[in-house]
Amino acid sequence: MSTTPEEYIAGLDEPRRSDVESLDELIHTTLPELEREFADGMIGYGPFHYRYASGREGDTFLLSLTSRKAHISLYVLCSVDGAYLAERYADRLGKKVSVGKSCVRIKRASDVDLDVLRQLVVETGRLGPGDAASRS
Repeated sequence: MSTTPEEYIAGLDEPRRSDVESLDELIHTTLPELEREFADGMIGYGPFHYRYASGREGDTFLLSLTSRKAHISLYVLCSVDGAYLAERYADRLGKKVSVGKSCVRIKRASDVDLDVLRQLVVETGRLGPGDAASRS
């Protein structure tokens, strides 16, 4: 059972290990100020507390990276004017990349335009969770 981002990545099979490692490095070097930890089967960056209008609250991360069976998922919990930021980048991330609300799904790191992904990460770090932290 992994307890650190490094243990998690080391436990993945190739080629997924190299892909997750390169995406983790991109995020971590782009936003080194964000606290990085392993929780709930994901590498999380920038922990924050959220509270919904319904009263439900909890803790999550601004960005989370995980290896799923069919793809690598990058969760981007940042929104602007009621829309998830990841959706604004969907058409520029790459033809093989799938985006739904706050989730960017990548089969291989080589499928994503890394410069555009870095722009998404930078903007996420600049904006923070925004209204995503208070969704109902």
